[in-house]
Amino acid sequence: MQLVLPWMSPKPRVTGAERAPASVEVGPHSYPVTITRHRRARRFVLRMTPEGVLRLTVPRGASIAGGLAFAKGQGRWIAREAARRAERAGPWATGTMIWFRGAEVPLAVSDARVSFADASVALPDGVASVRQASEAHLRRTAAAELPPRCLDLARQHGLTVSRVSVRNQRSRWGSCSSRGAIALNWRLIQMPPEVSDYVILHELMHLKQPNHSRQFWREVAAVSASWRESEAWLKRYGRELL
Repeated sequence: MQLVLPWMSPKPRVTGAERAPASVEVGPHSYPVTITRHRRARRFVLRMTPEGVLRLTVPRGASIAGGLAFAKGQGRWIAREAARRAERAGPWATGTMIWFRGAEVPLAVSDARVSFADASVALPDGVASVRQASEAHLRRTAAAELPPRCLDLARQHGLTVSRVSVRNQRSRWGSCSSRGAIALNWRLIQMPPEVSDYVILHELMHLKQPNHSRQFWREVAAVSASWRESEAWLKRYGRELL
């Protein structure tokens, strides 16, 4: 999850003092901020880690002070995101809604098992392991289904992939290395199949264009007619999965 804001004009060079640890006050709460500068960034980017730390990315040429001013102006978003994360961190039980194959489905817990959709998963450690057992099942399902799907789509488009892995990425849906290795977030199994396919195709097109240039997006559009709709789905619901 992130907030972005285009930055306007170059600012003075950053000094060591400007890189000092910072924090943002929202009501009675204080959120630490870690600051990084990215030479390819074109805007300020604000994210919140699972631990509740704000991560501020500052473009090259923009000031740290400007980035902190941006972060401090996002109090409402920070409060909402913190509340959402606190809710997600709570215990899973009967009635908890989770995403699976593009739909929100309820959990049902009984007789040391948790069930959702067509899955029934044992709870070896009792009710306390509902979330752990549910996510472990989702990850196993992703590991079984996503690599073959990636290889199938690669063959359809005449591409060669050196390796496909499924990972627990916290800030991206997938990646493509310069050696042709594709890494996919296990949470793709929670998306609609067409959105999951779009993410895979997006990474596969990086085999042709290792960037996000106009030519890259033309390659994406050529293989995924509904890529804009998939991007919209990710923008609307993606933060609920990460």
